[in-house]
Amino acid sequence: MAKLCVLGCGMVGSAIARDLVVNHQVIAADKNKKQLQALQDAAPDINTAVADLSDDDAIADVIADADLVVCAVPGFMGFNVLKAVLNAKKNAVDISFFPENALDLDYLAKKNKVFAVVDCGVAPGMDNIILGAHNESMKVENFECYVGGLPKRRQWPFEYKAPFSPIDVIEEYTRPVRLVENGKVTIRDPLTDCELMNFDKVGTLEAFNTDGLRSLIHTMAHIPNMKEKTLRYPGHSEYIKVLSSSGFFSENPIEVEGASVRPIDFTSKILIDNWKLKKNETEFTIMRVIIEGEESGKQKRYVYNLYDETDHEHGLSSMARTTGFTATGAANFLLENSPSEPGIIAPEVFGGFEGSCEYILDYLKQRNVVYRKEETTLTTERTK
Repeated sequence: MAKLCVLGCGMVGSAIARDLVVNHQVIAADKNKKQLQALQDAAPDINTAVADLSDDDAIADVIADADLVVCAVPGFMGFNVLKAVLNAKKNAVDISFFPENALDLDYLAKKNKVFAVVDCGVAPGMDNIILGAHNESMKVENFECYVGGLPKRRQWPFEYKAPFSPIDVIEEYTRPVRLVENGKVTIRDPLTDCELMNFDKVGTLEAFNTDGLRSLIHTMAHIPNMKEKTLRYPGHSEYIKVLSSSGFFSENPIEVEGASVRPIDFTSKILIDNWKLKKNETEFTIMRVIIEGEESGKQKRYVYNLYDETDHEHGLSSMARTTGFTATGAANFLLENSPSEPGIIAPEVFGGFEGSCEYILDYLKQRNVVYRKEETTLTTERTK
């Protein structure tokens, strides 16, 4: 039985701690006492610690005895928290999805002879792991990921609910998009190239460009075509474009009756009530991963489809399950199969570890998070 520490006990962090405590000793740390109490009420075997995770010394104290640390803090503080964990010479799995480049910490991990698997959620995360596994056995020529988290009940105008702060969603809607086309990185505006797609159990959704490739730009540069798109109910992107074009997402302060206000802060304050999931409301995670390329002399296509709903029995959202259980699966795999080299490990690199992808897929299946795999041969053996 290993000793694990979970930093951050929000929606996903709490799900992670509850899953890990089944087989390990777990201490969960956060500065929010109410969240810690709710976590302990749900899983009394979890030890909790009130800690300011913006303080490196506080982090060092709470993880002192940990065999592995899982970082589940908000993105804006994720880079510094992971840096503090590496400075404390602890191995980690990270799902905080911070905007900084995690590979910038590779030198620190190597210096302290520890490792950290980053972006280890659903997307980025599981899609990367799947790609990494296929990259070991085929010459991948095309990678596509379509992913979204949505409320089951559609409500005008946005038909969307966010399980986290709207400002994090808005950031995805405003950041320039990096795609790989014909071997070159291409920059597009977000919310562009909108297309309609059909999915079982859901029906028609719209997919549009967002900047989701992250580390794949660097680690999978040999793949000539890669893109990720966000999924929403049809019409959502048009409403977002109206807000964006009208200046509601601007970070430049404006004067309102003598007060300086950033439009994005005002907009987030308005949207947080509109986008907040209500108690017992059902949401779902939907994802489709497409990988195409040459394998054993044949052109192959692999398609993975995920549909997962809120687990009301255990009080876990689908986003917490699909994100959190990927991280806990990775943590368990790493406790059994430690990497041979220290450093920052992108999820697609982790997916290339022998047996890792199959392990995670099975781990998720045991928790009723099921990826349906379809395999198609596009052509017969290539002409030489």
